[in-house]
Parts: sequence; C-alpha cells; structure tokens
Amino acid sequence: MSIIHAALVFVALAIAVPASANEPVFPPGSRVGLAPLKDMAPSKRFTGFENPAKGAAITFIEMPREAYQTLAHDLTAESLKAQGFALKSRETLTIRDAEAVLLSGEQEGLPLRKWMLVAADPSMTAFVVAQAIRMDEAASYTDEEMREALKSVAFRPPLTIEDQIAALPFRLGVLAGFRPVRTMAGNSLLLTEGSQDVIAAAEQPMLIIAKSLDVGPGLDKRDAFARSALASNELVRDLVLERAQGFRQGGADWHEIVARGRHAASGQPVVVMQTIRFAPDSYVRTLGVARAETRDAVLPRFQAVADALTVDAPRP
Repeated sequence: MSIIHAALVFVALAIAVPASANEPVFPPGSRVGLAPLKDMAPSKRFTGFENPAKGAAITFIEMPREAYQTLAHDLTAESLKAQGFALKSRETLTIRDAEAVLLSGEQEGLPLRKWMLVAADPSMTAFVVAQAIRMDEAASYTDEEMREALKSVAFRPPLTIEDQIAALPFRLGVLAGFRPVRTMAGNSLLLTEGSQDVIAAAEQPMLIIAKSLDVGPGLDKRDAFARSALASNELVRDLVLERAQGFRQGGADWHEIVARGRHAASGQPVVVMQTIRFAPDSYVRTLGVARAETRDAVLPRFQAVADALTVDAPRP
C-alpha cells in the first residue's frame, strides 16, 4: 500500500471538546492532537474538528515514523496536481524540536483552500489535512489562523491497541485467528496473522476494515460501486473477478467480491475478498488479501470477521 494512499483512507470519529483553546486536544484513540480554531466543533464524521458553515475541517492521520521521509519527498507540486491540488507554497518548519513540512494551495474546481502538514516524533508521523472555503466565497479562517492551528500539533505516548480499537465506530464480533495491528485515521483497522506488523510481500494475510464517511449508492448502483472500489485499490494488480454478488443478510444489504490477482509490490499471486455492508447512512468495507495457495483456509476467516461486525449508532 502506498504511503499517500494509506494516508487518505476514510476517517470517521467524534472527539472531545477542549478545556482551553490553547491546549492540544487528542481525539479518542489518537496520538495526534492540536489546539483547534475558534468556532470549530468536534466532528461527528471524522477524527478532527470542523466548522461546516465555513467549509472548514482539520483531519488527523497517523502513520509509521518512516512515512515522514516518503511523504516529504512525494508530496510535490506534480504529484499533488494529479490529485487536483494546486500547490501555492511549501516550507520546512521546526515543530517541537522536529522537522516538519507545511504545504498550502487550492483544490482545483472547488472553492476550497487546503493545507497539509507532515510532522513526526521519534515513533510516528502525523499527516494533518485542513481545508476552508476560499476567502472570496465566504467569511472563513485566514491563512495565518489555519497555519497557527497546524503548528500547534502535538503528540502523546503510544496507546494500547485495545484503546485504539475502543475508539473505532464499529465492533469486532470475532477475530477468526487474526491479530489487530493498528488503527488508521479513527475509522479503519488493519489485522493480520503472523509476527510482522508491516506486510511487504503478501507473506502474511492482511485484512482492512473501514467505515465510510458517506452514504452509499442506491441499490441499482451498488454492484458498479463495489467493482470500482476494488479496482481502485493499490494493493493488488491484474485483478480477475471470480464472483461478484449482492445479497440480504441480517436485515442489511451486502455485496461481496472474490478475485485473484498479483500483489502490487511483490508480484506474488494472491486472492482478494471484498465485502461491503450497506446501511441507510453509511457502509462498512472489508478488504482481505492473502497468498493464493492459502485461499481455502483464509477466505472463510475473512468472511467470518465481516459477518460478525457491528456498527455503532451515529453520535447525536
């Protein structure tokens, strides 16, 4: 999985209100926090703060320590332009005695200004993404205000995996022999089987669970939606679908795809299972990848984890 792709994975979780506007606030299960801007409230959709009236949001994304150099190198004007981001400025800062990179620009085709901060402590990297409506469109936060908020980013000591899981917007009914490795962005969980936490060449099975921010498509568009979601993944290439089907189970609509392909980094033959459970206001997607020769043993376990998931009710 590429660093940038992993960083932009879905995010969804509410956080606590700060006791003081000048003190860093840490979302539940997150090691990253900052002092939020005035009138920014805890988000009910992602790990961070937002002010919908100003189209403003700040999102926290936690990544491994080694991601800092990759992000600092790969977040170029050319790579960001390919994602519709027009870079206006880039600078290197010192935040809490560590080097950081701050980028700002505009989202092409939308009246949005955006900021990206990459900062690290000795054990992890924080990727913080902020946005606000352009000043010529509506009263909003100034560039200086947003920059000061991002510069207040802070880290806290590592949390246990149990604390991280407790902050997710879904619950695991069974583990089926898999081991939780880490949560990502407050709404996603990586599981594996084996001693390695970083799976470089499909040597261990990998299962990713993520709850969406948005409402899923209508019933007649779900098959195309699921196929497109699988095709857009960066873990597996040369995909060949074996089956793709929608069904009803436990009072909910589901869609499941099983496919074979090759691990993008190593070329190793793999089998892939994607399961999406749709709800009226969201959906949960699981994506499992394993070496092709283990399919008969691993696929039923991927399915068992997906079947036993329960989703928390939306926060008021």
